[in-house]
Amino acid sequence: MTLDPFYLIVDSADWIERLVPLGVKLVQLRIKNRPLFEIRADIRRAKATCAANGCQLVVNDYWQLAIEEGCDFLHLGQEDLATADLGTIRKAGLKLGLSTHDGAELQTALAARPDYIALGPIYPTILKAMSWAPQGLERIGAWKALVGNIPLVAIGGLTVERISGVFENGADCAAVVTDITRNPNPESRTLEWLKSTRKHVSPS
Repeated sequence: MTLDPFYLIVDSADWIERLVPLGVKLVQLRIKNRPLFEIRADIRRAKATCAANGCQLVVNDYWQLAIEEGCDFLHLGQEDLATADLGTIRKAGLKLGLSTHDGAELQTALAARPDYIALGPIYPTILKAMSWAPQGLERIGAWKALVGNIPLVAIGGLTVERISGVFENGADCAAVVTDITRNPNPESRTLEWLKSTRKHVSPS
């Protein structure tokens, strides 16, 4: 499979309703520490917005809700992968993306036959506390050699100014959170990301 080169990650349906209509084609809904009924409601809103705008929605972590709500793409971190029912996920037809931070996690991820693999953090990130040092651009090339045809998503501390280096080192897709959501003008920054990442779309 191929992924859009621009991968937006946000924590609410509000963000999705605000930014996806600008032309975003790949977005992850990553909600933490909220009641399940609120998460379900946000998934429903996000799914409707994405369907109306030709955008692929990826649900983070909540695989049961993703199945129940008829979603088709899921992202799991390593801890969630350890407890998720991969058989049920695959039977439901969900595509699967997985996070990796070191060699052991990469082997665990590859064994699950994911549809994409994310590597991070590439640069220092303020999104959450990390047990891993920044991977650096060189690790992207090494990871891509190991994953082969599986799309590789780079994440962690990425900005518009850092996009070219990520793709030049072998990433298929660049994921962003805070460079957009903490920007004074998220809409304008999203358009900058869209313009910059489109330059790295491989001709079909």
